[in-house]
Amino acid sequence: MTLLPVEPAWRLKQRTDEHRWLIAGLWGEQAVGIVGGEPKCCKSFLALDIAVAVASGTPCLRRFGVPRSGRVLLYAAEDALHIVRRRLDGICEAAGVDLAKLDILVITAPTVRLDMDADRRNLADTVERLKPRLLILDPFVRLHRIDENASGEVAPILAYLRELQRRHGVAVLLVHHAKKGASNARAGQALRGSSEFHAWGDSNLYLRRDGDSDQLTLSVEHRAAPPLGPLAVALTARGPALALEVVERTAASAATAPTSLDDRIIAVLAEANALVPFPELRERCRVRATTLYERLAALAAAGRVAKTGNSYRLAGG
Repeated sequence: MTLLPVEPAWRLKQRTDEHRWLIAGLWGEQAVGIVGGEPKCCKSFLALDIAVAVASGTPCLRRFGVPRSGRVLLYAAEDALHIVRRRLDGICEAAGVDLAKLDILVITAPTVRLDMDADRRNLADTVERLKPRLLILDPFVRLHRIDENASGEVAPILAYLRELQRRHGVAVLLVHHAKKGASNARAGQALRGSSEFHAWGDSNLYLRRDGDSDQLTLSVEHRAAPPLGPLAVALTARGPALALEVVERTAASAATAPTSLDDRIIAVLAEANALVPFPELRERCRVRATTLYERLAALAAAGRVAKTGNSYRLAGG
């Protein structure tokens, strides 16, 4: 008989803030998760910005600090390698770092199929040998030939990536598409395919385009920390360099209808400028009570709303 290893709860290690985050507030240390969004929402730019930040120790999006830098292993399955290089050059220019001095290793294999045992072994061996702090796989749709809508086919691939994370202490970032026309759905529910994706992530980042503008909205969810956002970001040119950065939301985009449940909640409370009873808030947000309670709790934990009895208002209002 072989017993599984156990440890008394009081002896489990606690993490300091320095060891809690790969990128402060944005991505957890050794977290697995999704960078998601509809096509042409700059998901790959965000993933590469994260790569530069982790490898250099400079703030991601020029705002989110990196406690400790480390090696990044990147597989860009959709873009030609010269395009990846050009994008990295632009992000490094914006971050004020030299790409040649960064520990970013790019997998150049023509294909990597996570539904094939041989490719899984090869990727696991590569991670074991190179010991990156962060593995980026972009995008999921190019890494398999399974049915993304079938939980029974998606779950084994995500379980494999979770095993990589646990076995090698590596954070795993998976770029994944959202459904077309899902801009009014809650960010995590808008991901294409099985609901396994949303449930799998420890840290998930979602990008949405604000109407026809060049401005994007970034929302951040964590399994074990308050959510962050929504933040306005834009792909900004500095000379020949292109990079995402956090920007002030323009008056035009601020006037548009909110695109996520958190946005709708904040908009209703801002318009009322007073306590709003839960039933009224639910009616105006047009959402299930359980979902609304969940988001209100998260917004309260993040210090954005305050609760009195069964009514809510903006924090500080």
